[in-house]
Amino acid sequence: MIRARRICVTAVAVLAVLAGSPGLAQAEQPHESGLLSATNDDPLPPGWRIDGEGGTRELVWRAPKAVPMGDARVEFRTGDRRLGVPKPARDGRTFRLALGETRPEQLTGLQVTAAGRRLDAAADDPHRSGSPVAGMPAQAPANGVDPGRPGSYRTVTGEYALDPVRLPGFGAPVEMTAEVVAPKGATGSRPLALFLHGRHHSCYKPGSENDVTGDWPCADGYKPIPSHKGYLRDQQLLASQGYVTVSISANGINAQDQEAEDAGAQARSSLVRQHLARWADWTAHRSSAPAVVREAAKADLSQVLLVGHSRGGEGVNRAAMDSLYAPPAAEDGYRGPVRWKVRGTVLIGPTAYGRNPVADVPSVTLLPGCDGDVSDLQGEDFVDGTRGISQGTALHSAVYMVGANHNYFNSEWTPGEAVAPARDDFGTDPEQPDPVCTPGAATRLTAAQQHQAGATYIAAAARLFLAGDDRVRPLLDGSGKRAPSADPARVLTHAVGGRRSGGFLPDGGAKVTGARLCSAIDPDPAVTCLDPETLGSSPHFAEWQMQQETGRSAVDLKWSAPGTAAHVTPAEPLSLHGSQKLALRLFVPPNTTGTKLDVSVTDSSNRRVTLGTVRVDGLPGSANTASYWAQELRVPLSAATRAGLDLRHVTSLEVTPRSRSGRVWLMDAWGWAPGTSAVKAAALPRVDVGRTIVKEGDSGTRTYRIPVEISGHGSGQVRVYVLDPDSGRAENRLVTVRPGSDAIDVPVEVKGDTVYGDDAEHDIVVKAVRGAVVGKHRGGLTVENDDPEPVITLSPVADRVTEGETLIWRLSVDAPTAVDIWTPVRVLPVTGGAELSTKDVDPQWLRDWSGDVPEPERPLSDANLWVWLNIPPGSTSVDFVVPTVRDQVTEPTESMRLARTDRNAEPLPDRPALTGTVLDKP
Repeated sequence: MIRARRICVTAVAVLAVLAGSPGLAQAEQPHESGLLSATNDDPLPPGWRIDGEGGTRELVWRAPKAVPMGDARVEFRTGDRRLGVPKPARDGRTFRLALGETRPEQLTGLQVTAAGRRLDAAADDPHRSGSPVAGMPAQAPANGVDPGRPGSYRTVTGEYALDPVRLPGFGAPVEMTAEVVAPKGATGSRPLALFLHGRHHSCYKPGSENDVTGDWPCADGYKPIPSHKGYLRDQQLLASQGYVTVSISANGINAQDQEAEDAGAQARSSLVRQHLARWADWTAHRSSAPAVVREAAKADLSQVLLVGHSRGGEGVNRAAMDSLYAPPAAEDGYRGPVRWKVRGTVLIGPTAYGRNPVADVPSVTLLPGCDGDVSDLQGEDFVDGTRGISQGTALHSAVYMVGANHNYFNSEWTPGEAVAPARDDFGTDPEQPDPVCTPGAATRLTAAQQHQAGATYIAAAARLFLAGDDRVRPLLDGSGKRAPSADPARVLTHAVGGRRSGGFLPDGGAKVTGARLCSAIDPDPAVTCLDPETLGSSPHFAEWQMQQETGRSAVDLKWSAPGTAAHVTPAEPLSLHGSQKLALRLFVPPNTTGTKLDVSVTDSSNRRVTLGTVRVDGLPGSANTASYWAQELRVPLSAATRAGLDLRHVTSLEVTPRSRSGRVWLMDAWGWAPGTSAVKAAALPRVDVGRTIVKEGDSGTRTYRIPVEISGHGSGQVRVYVLDPDSGRAENRLVTVRPGSDAIDVPVEVKGDTVYGDDAEHDIVVKAVRGAVVGKHRGGLTVENDDPEPVITLSPVADRVTEGETLIWRLSVDAPTAVDIWTPVRVLPVTGGAELSTKDVDPQWLRDWSGDVPEPERPLSDANLWVWLNIPPGSTSVDFVVPTVRDQVTEPTESMRLARTDRNAEPLPDRPALTGTVLDKP
């Protein structure tokens, strides 16, 4: 029984990536022929079907080739609605998602995406970027200090392997293996930098070209992929400069995080803190440390930098959070004291599934311009998402690296350098090369150039956050300086926090005139900041988990003649006192040049001063890149000071276009001053959403509440989204939270019945707004169906007819259900006598059910007739009819065989095939 915005990548390009990717063990091979349809009148797209076993309907998509294991989650969508995250099969091609209460008629506009990138289909003219691709951005002036230069220390390298640890929710233990590179002979205690790699295949077969798996532990004949050794060059650079470094392995998490609601963020945090706890032990008791740790300089656990790549980036962000604000004990894989202090994080092409950055821990986020994995560059939220959350003194920097892909920051994910099979995640289409990111393009970096640039900016973060050297800040904070060691890479930066003040933010009650106040995520094209049909995307507007999100806005100014000013008036006057410049974060469409804007401010006495003019060019971009990214532009406040403007009471910001036409999006504007602020984490409340699983019961109505834990200190505000399980739409409300309170109170009514149905999930999503942090952002109540499955039978209604009449079989259930019941049947070859041919049945029926045509004439079982029959809710049967046609040819008696099958189109062994007979017309 079977129970029932875009970054465009051409199908050819996707298949090119898939064809060149490491193959996976072929464990599940559904039959590829036949109509995979919801109903005969409303077919699902090719490659889709509704399937299921064990009491759960599933939506199934089968890719033409194996989808490489990566960091971006594969998601099913229907139109603007996110259906959920499907589970991959071992073949790497088949993906399954429990449908819950989603009805087949709701499955319109199906899509498969990963970080906004389509995996299942091509878009029209996907490489058209709207204008010629721009050249490389101009080379910025060199900074006075270059952190990419090796230091003077000799280094020691070695590995340690400890007993594995068990983490909540993970069946197999996770390894405690790490690679250490440290200065040798350095005096005193040295800062510690810990690296965590992202999600990649876990095992490979030595000597093979493409035999990799996502298993853990590795099967016999396979070896663990040493992803943790992919940052050796970065570690060697830091160690030569006096830092102790350790890169930890997380294959055991990568192999199991598909089942984790948070994609493994809490597990990765637990693993990071397990290693830090060992280092704290070894610092206190050197004799107990592994040999390489004893040989290295002593680590200073009060000075820790966490570096994470992709899902590892989100993992170290969570580790920084958990080190300040304790997670729920039941969810945590580390229970000991915090004997370290995280001074900063470096996040390389990170995922941001939780949208929960740690506002009071400084960060640098590297955004690769040619990322083919986390291609929407959602990690921008680790900058944007910190605004207004806490004190605003921690610097949060975004580093946009033109021409860098996702994988080449790790040499073990780089072809020609890795011991295991590796690939270029961006992928190439020889027929339609991407103008920005195809290898060999002027804007694309080589693997060596990219890795060197990445190492340089990791070292810049270490020097700023650990060594406190403010001279490297201009490389990170939007000051427009470059590190020559990173040449020829073109690197642009912007930042929030630090010594910024004021803040013209489109959110929070600001009034906008002369332009449009737009929303980052909204299904209405008239409201959303970037039209869904726009080719390419913006990291600032990366989709999250709702069709509509509150509190993420920008100012959209479009003009066809110069002089039309946009005014942003905050709810209360702002103070720019003590600032040297006004820093604006804004962007223009990719590949455009020469946009000029005058910038003016007005004070509470209505005095207006034009501060100066800024000029901005778009980033190099294509339909496949997230190049709508804000650059930081600054104008001095000296004109305002000379004019006597009251900078303590600035009431409005005015942006006036001086170009003939154009478009610009303003993210925010701040008062800026040089220097680095001292950072002290505020005492904040922490919110974690749990999950409760209940049985529906046979009668009565019970009310449950979604479990939410509020811990920590103080009070703050979060936004709670309550997701409708049927439509996927969300209602939201702003909630003030305090430790120990039940401020987030979401009741769910569960009605018992004796009718077979689906499990249902009633979920909420929580996001910090002000003065709070959010750990586990999503959870809810799962209501399990506890009624027995119906008994399904296939029986003949009319199985002996004369040609021109209709063969009929009836699929029946023994009792009505509350859900659609889907069952596949297949036409099999006959075992004796003549078989009905493709010309013996109605040709339109044949096209409708198999997509096939009668010619050339052949047995009906050769016509791909594997169909899925649906018994709707409340019904008890559906008929499968085969209309035959009368001809003038004298023929023997003919027959056809029909059988129920499993999901792979194989006949069920305990269900005999039924035979229908057609007699020749006398």
